[in-house]
Amino acid sequence: MISVDGLAVEFGGTTLFKDISFQINEKDRIALMGKNGAGKSTLLKILAGVRQPTRGKVSAPKDCVIAYLPQHLMTEDGRTVFEETSQAFAHLHEAEAEIERMNNELATRTDYESDEYMALIEQVAVLSEKFYAIDMTHFEEDVEKTLLGLGFERSDFNKPTSEFSGGWRMRIELAKLLLKDPDVLLLDEPTNHLDIESIQWLEDFIRTSSKAVVVISHDRKFVDSITTRTIEVTMGRIYDYKASYSHYLELRKERREQQQKQYEEQQKMIQETKDFIERFKGTYSKTLQVQSRVKMLEKLEIIEVDEEDTSRLRLKFPPAPRSGSYPVIADGVGKTYDRLIYKDATFTVERGDKIAFVGRNGEGKSTMVKSIMGEIPYDGTITLGHNVQIGYFAQNQASLLDEELTVFQTIDDVAKGEVRNKIRDLLGAFMFGGPEESMKKVKVLSGGERTRLALLKLLLEPVNLLILDEPTNHLDLKTKDVLKQALADYDGTLIIVSHDRDFLDGLVTKVYEFGHQRVREHLCGIYEFLETKKLESLQELERKS
Repeated sequence: MISVDGLAVEFGGTTLFKDISFQINEKDRIALMGKNGAGKSTLLKILAGVRQPTRGKVSAPKDCVIAYLPQHLMTEDGRTVFEETSQAFAHLHEAEAEIERMNNELATRTDYESDEYMALIEQVAVLSEKFYAIDMTHFEEDVEKTLLGLGFERSDFNKPTSEFSGGWRMRIELAKLLLKDPDVLLLDEPTNHLDIESIQWLEDFIRTSSKAVVVISHDRKFVDSITTRTIEVTMGRIYDYKASYSHYLELRKERREQQQKQYEEQQKMIQETKDFIERFKGTYSKTLQVQSRVKMLEKLEIIEVDEEDTSRLRLKFPPAPRSGSYPVIADGVGKTYDRLIYKDATFTVERGDKIAFVGRNGEGKSTMVKSIMGEIPYDGTITLGHNVQIGYFAQNQASLLDEELTVFQTIDDVAKGEVRNKIRDLLGAFMFGGPEESMKKVKVLSGGERTRLALLKLLLEPVNLLILDEPTNHLDLKTKDVLKQALADYDGTLIIVSHDRDFLDGLVTKVYEFGHQRVREHLCGIYEFLETKKLESLQELERKS
């Protein structure tokens, strides 16, 4: 379907890709993998036709429909949610108008025998065949079904898109793409703005669709659930595995071990050759042999080993100062904005608890966090325990960093004890590995880079109640592994707002569910909670029927 031949991308003296080729076939479900900065998003943009390569070409059949969801996008204002989503069918309405125009032209023309007249008949026939093959009778029902699947309520349908946040607008754009029924769907981090229920709905949609999908995602469970092929972008090359993400990790490990072995053997041979040249370079009888080996070294292609795997690096928190037995007690807590978010929320957080706040967007997870932090007024009472010291991470933490400090200084200022010897390693694990990256000033960092730096800074401060609101949105899979291990080893109390099931799995032992204007406690891990939810949905369905 799509053929990529000899692709190269160069800018600012840097080569991002050199001579890569592969094909996307019908029904392929591909995960595009590689560390941040490897060029995954650039490759997706080239496939979508929104960016041109330096060399090489991407070819696809004329009638191939490619739909692309970038990471950052804003929907136009001026329409309601339903109207904007229905724009997915705008091309069909245009086709219908074009058919009508051509039929009117045929009715008024009299040059029945001319080549132009016959060509017009042919055009009408081809366009009509395509148009009437598409079932337009249920398009409103399809729009409704897709919007509900992505987490919208019916009451949202007639609201203007301008009332919704960037995350919800991204969902509208995703709904439009899915409704276009594309031949190839290109998705760049589609789960960043979705809650758990919407991610599960999207997984089901992609699995049951017969179309090709190429996805970049840091949500391991999502990637494992939907993909059957993994293309890794690394050091300007690609490696194509006909395998799911989990299987690819095993194959990649084997490949890297093989590379390492070949690299070491080659380095040994180079050293022996250099020793020979050095030893005999003045010896007349060995002149030809010396020259031959010098030429051989000049022509030798050095084996490269792929980027170092930093996933084994352990990030250790400073010991948490001891707090009282109950760091947070909530009694009859409620919150109303223009509508009731929740009421009568009553729960007790015990010292050492690791809790997930989950629920659909807009049900009050971040609102409860802000209430605990004392940032907003609320009904009821929230009592913090003795000696509770809170470390809080939210998306706006990035804006609170000192812009004049470098990345290294920001971390050096908070690192204590043995951690000080590992600052470079820690920065590497959070993707600030090279000397250039660590010496950048905060003010020149992108939003994602600032977020990662703010998170790392927080993790090095001695606190006993960590509250993290969506910490994984800008982290790649290796960095998430480092963070998850650190949180598992953390001896304080943890409250985490997240939609990342794989990240929460094995980390939390309590789930607080936000929904239907209340907060419910589940004494289990994330997967037991999700199984319970499926059962509840089934019982609800039976009750309704």
